[in-house]
Amino acid sequence: MSFSLRPANALDAGTTGWILHRFALDTPWMPVLHSEVEAISFCGVMIDRGWVTVAEQEGRVRGFLARDGAEICSLYLAPDCCGQGIGRGLLQQAKAAQSQLWLQAFVANTGARRFYQREGFEEVDRSDGSGNEGGLPDVRMVWQQAEETPQRSSPQEAQR
Repeated sequence: MSFSLRPANALDAGTTGWILHRFALDTPWMPVLHSEVEAISFCGVMIDRGWVTVAEQEGRVRGFLARDGAEICSLYLAPDCCGQGIGRGLLQQAKAAQSQLWLQAFVANTGARRFYQREGFEEVDRSDGSGNEGGLPDVRMVWQQAEETPQRSSPQEAQR
């Protein structure tokens, strides 16, 4: 099923907050630190700052990516939307806007880490989790746009 991407608007805070909160509720290793209302408020702040792009299918928000410059702050999908190319589409749009991206992913989130590695991100650092709210060990991952190799002229062209 196809999807479209668009900048989020204030009315998307409820759905993006629900998606974010569902992840915490549905993930056994993830501590639930905030209520759904707090998640909605948090998403509203990111939307107000212009950071959020949403993916829609049949008029429904099915995922979102929040990006502050080169930092990917959030990339979450509705529970039944994994494996449909939505996350990849959101990430491709972010890559088109920036020559380098970075993010923090929890070590326990092996699925996300595999996804980012498939998309060209490399692990550059690890922490014990003391710097994040959940206290969970995390990894810093970076993607750098490949530099184009200049075309070399043949020896015959160089002599002209």
